[in-house]
Amino acid sequence: MPICVFDIAEDGSTTIPTTKDLTGPARYRWWHFDLSDPNLASWCETHLAPIPAGALLQPETRPRCDSFEDGLILNLRGINLNPGQPAEEMVSVRMWVTDSAVVTVRVRRVFAIDEIRQGADAHMAPPTPAIFVTELVTRLTARVQTEVNSISKITEFFEADLEDETTPTPLELPQTRRRVIRLRRYLDPQRAALNSLATATLIPVKDHPALREITNRTTMAVEELEALQERLNTVQDDHDLDVARNQARNSFILSVGAGIFLPISFLTGLFGVNVGGMPGIDNPWAFTILCVSMIILALALLLFIRKKQWL
Repeated sequence: MPICVFDIAEDGSTTIPTTKDLTGPARYRWWHFDLSDPNLASWCETHLAPIPAGALLQPETRPRCDSFEDGLILNLRGINLNPGQPAEEMVSVRMWVTDSAVVTVRVRRVFAIDEIRQGADAHMAPPTPAIFVTELVTRLTARVQTEVNSISKITEFFEADLEDETTPTPLELPQTRRRVIRLRRYLDPQRAALNSLATATLIPVKDHPALREITNRTTMAVEELEALQERLNTVQDDHDLDVARNQARNSFILSVGAGIFLPISFLTGLFGVNVGGMPGIDNPWAFTILCVSMIILALALLLFIRKKQWL
């Protein structure tokens, strides 16, 4: 059973159809399904040609816009707003659009589709299939822009933290980089799909400017994501450089300390040999002389290291 089905008139008013035909007496009929519906495959086989039917039933999709006979095979992606799920795991909408019918199939809840459904319940549905597609694309793109702006603000925060070299690498940095990569994975082909949609013959010429504007906004989002990926890589590189610099400084200090105390350790080891003939065994001042000598030697080594500008 479909999630919903409406006969939509040219004034946007809707009725619930009583027949199971693909189209009805109104301007167009909208069918909305869940991919997990066990009856969906048989419904598609009955009402649609094999190619659009197969496109609607694919378990995995990427954004596309292809003409087929008198309709459009359209796959789009949107921000995942479902509770408890990452936004960058984008939701998909599979569509078959003709001048008299719109069929949409989802895997997870798509809030942009739900908003159009609420409008249909209130008799304010898109009056034509072309406007339906335009409204859906507009809503999906607006959410993409909101998500990209959110990542941009987080990136600015990461960059501001770089001014303080003592700030550790943010725990959210790897997750943010993954968000950008996942969004780019789908928005790049979606930009190409929208370019094709803006010139599709099914879409009236008067609606082309609106779709071109949406395509331009998607292109800007993709370009912003490309820039954000580079900026996040730079932030990661700067934090890695700070870690490497601190490790090198600590290693250098340990090396200098070892260089100072190595000769002293040699002397203490030498005079710790418990054999006959060691100088100073019978002299009560021998230990004091040895300690003063080691202090003088340590100071001399420290002055030598500073003169060489090793410290």
